Amino acid sequence: MAFKPNYGRDRAERARSARARSEEKQRKKDEKAALRKANRSEGEPTADENTPVDEKQS
Repeated sequence: MAFKPNYGRDRAERARSARARSEEKQRKKDEKAALRKANRSEGEPTADENTPVDEKQS
């Protein structure tokens, strides 16, 4: 062997790639959640549309 293996560097590279994978996965989850939230808010009527107007109460 010409060079001594650098286990610390190898471990750091593996940790860096694992962190990148987990961040990418979390980013995709957040995007999907934002889309679901946007779709849910588009489909729901506002509070004004749900409440019937009773003119006798005023």
